[in-house]
Amino acid sequence: MWVDVLIMAVKLVVFLSCVLGLTSFLTWMERKQSAVMQDRLGANRAPVFGVRAFGLFHIFADALKMFFKEDYVPPGGDKLLHTMAPFAALFFALMSFAAIPFGDSIQIAGRNVQLLVFPLNVGLLFILAMMSMGIYGTFLAGFSSNNKYAYLGGLRASSQMISYEITMGATLVGVLMIFGTLDLGELNRAQGTLLWGWLPKWGVFLQPLGFLLFMTAGLAETKRVPFDLPEGESEIIGYFLEYSSMKFGAFFMTDFVETILIASLVATFFFGGWQVPYLLSDGFHFPWGSAIALSQVTVALMQFVAFGVKVFLLCWFLLLVRWTLPRLRYDQLMRLGWKMMLPLSVLNIFATALILLLLRK
Repeated sequence: MWVDVLIMAVKLVVFLSCVLGLTSFLTWMERKQSAVMQDRLGANRAPVFGVRAFGLFHIFADALKMFFKEDYVPPGGDKLLHTMAPFAALFFALMSFAAIPFGDSIQIAGRNVQLLVFPLNVGLLFILAMMSMGIYGTFLAGFSSNNKYAYLGGLRASSQMISYEITMGATLVGVLMIFGTLDLGELNRAQGTLLWGWLPKWGVFLQPLGFLLFMTAGLAETKRVPFDLPEGESEIIGYFLEYSSMKFGAFFMTDFVETILIASLVATFFFGGWQVPYLLSDGFHFPWGSAIALSQVTVALMQFVAFGVKVFLLCWFLLLVRWTLPRLRYDQLMRLGWKMMLPLSVLNIFATALILLLLRK
């Protein structure tokens, strides 16, 4: 029993360290990426002993600044809810990672250990439930601030979540129809097979429309440009208007944690997750007949790195979109969700069902 608890604790520490480390790095990466796109230098004014290190020390400078700022609660606001809201949003965002596999199973101390924090045979439902719960933190932030503009931002976030979460769930139905499982580990293993003897059976090849719809809906779930209407800094200043110190820092972190979460889900459902093309449990097996034998530890390490690289590249793409597209008007946001993306996701379900029916005949 104690060995199982220790293994669970190690998995939790490793994965949380990777997620929070990448979250911190993305705060710098977003500044630098926007600077490159706008022909600027970007953040570079936090040197340590005269070393600027491309502005990387801004990560620590921002954290120190937030820790030492005044923790302000507006008069008339609900202090308890005002304090709980940002940490509720961050908690549910981090909990969503528990069912995402970052590698295949390995043998440790005579036990078959799955490389995910919380093994579940309905992992997809768990993730969708945690993601939908995260909106409570955003709404309560607006509700508890005793500010009409913050309250309006919370209402916008709630309606946006309802609009795009339905599309997100409907989009995944096509993936589930093809692979037939809610277990994300099994879904990743199913994507390790080959189509026509050479093409990896990744979701992006089987569900191209589903991939585009899920990526768009996921971007809306992060509440970032072009879907940042709950914040709307040029309009209403958003649900965290009355926040400062590390409470604001928690909301700031949640934005990037949700970006990593969407990248992880896209990698899991549409890019094989931890799968490396032609890599099996004992090494590489290429379509032309040659093979390269590898140890179990090497294979597990390559799968972990492959998943990390996919997530990092997708995060880079999401940041690229954030600094490329203009913000939508609110009526355009609703029209896109209800009148375009939702019908397309339903059409994708029927098209997938028809193709599967024809292939079985």
